[in-house]
Amino acid sequence: MAIEHDYFGLLESGPDGSIFWSEVVDFGDQRVTVDLTAPDQDDVSIDALDVAAAMIAALESIDLRARNAMVSELDDRTSEVTEFILQQQEILGEDIEDFLVDVSGDTHMDVIRSLQLMSMTILADEHGGKDPFAVLEYALDPDSTDDVLLVNLDVSGAVQSVTSAD
Repeated sequence: MAIEHDYFGLLESGPDGSIFWSEVVDFGDQRVTVDLTAPDQDDVSIDALDVAAAMIAALESIDLRARNAMVSELDDRTSEVTEFILQQQEILGEDIEDFLVDVSGDTHMDVIRSLQLMSMTILADEHGGKDPFAVLEYALDPDSTDDVLLVNLDVSGAVQSVTSAD
């Protein structure tokens, strides 16, 4: 069985009933991998696919919302964002400036500005649920796949949480 959608085209399920769609989209001067997945095609509605397509189209505003959520966590020294930035400073040392798009003197803000959006994973079966509907993955060093921040979004695009991959 398959689902047809204007944006995603024909989504065919695998032998286990799961669906998966992936595409690389242009985002500013970056290329971002967007994946849509669900373990059971029967749990995916056309409404969920419509919301997913709208999120992809609104990636710029969603990215801004995610970065603002990161900034709001900087006041908390124990937040995942603060810990991530401190970890990056420790790992990269003085070389951190090589990864920054701007050096303003506020390293925490410079790191958040310089994070690259690596991927967006849409969990299409979570439409209407409490779990994240989409997860954005950010990295300062795109070659370091373990050192990432994950921003979890609900179906409305609101930030639920920001966590590190650790």
